[in-house]
Amino acid sequence: MSDVNIKITDRKGKLHNVLAPIDMAMNVMEVIRSYELSPEGTIGICGGMAMCASCQCYITSNHELPIMSDEEEAMLSEAFNVTENSRLGCQISITKNLEGLEVTIAPEE
Repeated sequence: MSDVNIKITDRKGKLHNVLAPIDMAMNVMEVIRSYELSPEGTIGICGGMAMCASCQCYITSNHELPIMSDEEEAMLSEAFNVTENSRLGCQISITKNLEGLEVTIAPEE
């Protein structure tokens, strides 16, 4: 298997079923950008360095994700619309364990 199926709900509430490659060292934020599920310049502003929270998303499936880094936790502590299931998309690497992952892109604010 070289791809996993991910369900991404965009900021307008539209659900997208996408294939995410596990062999390209991508993360959730990069998948969102590659499928153009958010207007250009509104997601991944810092380039995936966990420094802007523009790629904040809500994990709506029951997947075990890597433990949040101190940088990610600090960025989310300053972000808007944070919930218990908030994560930065740039910090979630695409792996085979993400098959069926469901995320909703957080509102832009």
